[in-house]
Amino acid sequence: MNSESDFIKTVFGLKLKQQRQKKNWSLQDLAVKTGLSKSYLNEIENGKKYPKHDKIIQLSEALSCTFDDLVSTKLDKSLAPFNEILQSDFFKEVPLELFGINKNNLISIISDAPKKVTAFINALIEISQNYNLGKERFYFAVLRSFQELYDNYFPEIEEKVDLFTRENQLQPGKDLKSDILEAILAEKFSYTIQSEDFEKYGTLDNLRSLFIPEKKLLLLNQKLEKDQKTFILAKEIGFNVLELKNRPNTYSWLDFGSFEEILNNFYASYFAGALLISKEPVIEKTAEFFQQNTWEPKSFESLISSFTHSPETFYYRLTNILSAEMGIKDLFYLCLVKKKNSDKIQILKELHLNHQQAPHANAMNEHYCRRWIAVKNLGDLKENETLTDAQVSHYKDQGISYLVISTSQKNPFSDGSNRSYCLGILLNSQTIKKIGFIKSPSLKTINVGVTCESCSIPDCEVRQAPPVRLEKEHFNMSMKNAVEKIRKTFDDI
Repeated sequence: MNSESDFIKTVFGLKLKQQRQKKNWSLQDLAVKTGLSKSYLNEIENGKKYPKHDKIIQLSEALSCTFDDLVSTKLDKSLAPFNEILQSDFFKEVPLELFGINKNNLISIISDAPKKVTAFINALIEISQNYNLGKERFYFAVLRSFQELYDNYFPEIEEKVDLFTRENQLQPGKDLKSDILEAILAEKFSYTIQSEDFEKYGTLDNLRSLFIPEKKLLLLNQKLEKDQKTFILAKEIGFNVLELKNRPNTYSWLDFGSFEEILNNFYASYFAGALLISKEPVIEKTAEFFQQNTWEPKSFESLISSFTHSPETFYYRLTNILSAEMGIKDLFYLCLVKKKNSDKIQILKELHLNHQQAPHANAMNEHYCRRWIAVKNLGDLKENETLTDAQVSHYKDQGISYLVISTSQKNPFSDGSNRSYCLGILLNSQTIKKIGFIKSPSLKTINVGVTCESCSIPDCEVRQAPPVRLEKEHFNMSMKNAVEKIRKTFDDI
């Protein structure tokens, strides 16, 4: 809520609607009983207006409740869980309008079924506590949902990138020099930029940059590689061109104050990716690549290198354009990491377009399938090597297959961990027509699972754990079948 006044109007609207529904009256019924217009009553219930004293008396008399029943800001038991939400910055913290939900929509849902909504919220709270779902993970889950809702494609940012590129006569691509971006930040936005040895301050290597807003000073870790530095500079330009004031000042994340910071950070990152890899050329060259009849890893590596030195930037850029511009709707993007001297595989970033695709992160500390090409690449990766390959991953239990392309490399700015970036495209009648090399002899089809704990592949040579979750499901199913047999036996008696 923006103010105490908004809170009072909202609570009054909730209470009025609740009293009306107790009598099973429509808005028209209440209008007839009170002599007030239906549109006026609707605005009151939606928290837009607060009636004058005499109108409240009319309403209370018609509804057979007291004046205080309506004007008190104390909510009854069924609405009590929303008291904190309504008085907090909830609508600012997580702007529901991004998903087409405004305050009035939520109020309507709450007032129509308060007990059900209360139970749902309590369930979410319990789940978050059981799975240690903190504020940060919740916000990033909201951000992913927002990206997926819009196919991770934001034409208004693409247009601003195009305008900025033309105004500054830039040639996007891997040859875009960081010196040019530094000059733009200094001349147009009054930045001071300097390289700094963060280690002498006791920081870890993963602090890549620090922005001090009051001085417009951008400090860059002197260990940054060229591509990393260029991306950070492009992102800083994004913050300024898009006029994003509420933003994080460190990269990588140390802390954040609101969802708006996370959202603005995403917008600036999107701007940077679109600036460094121009849309029209990447659409044209990617379409040409998919028309090839044979899968060749070197050909895909050449496609990446024609735009950037960073596979991560390229893979993510494909999620912007494949669905919106090339009609490939069902896809996923994953960034997996394997730390030095550890066999554990973690999903660091993920995105699913159109609907939740097969491979996804979970909070249960399970073992991701070692048959995934991205995981296999991590195991085969040699020092200072970049490894690209692809396969058709067939999820036997779900009856679906994906073309999965993956590139793995040593993360150059970390403790020696390796990363795999992968793009998965659901194979259906539409996408198969768009992929010329889908029947290439060099492209193997491999049966895969999601995690070892839920996988039914027998005698898997790379299994890391027994299929305990699957075994439990089978046990429960056998129990249900047994119960059904018992019922039938007694039904026949």
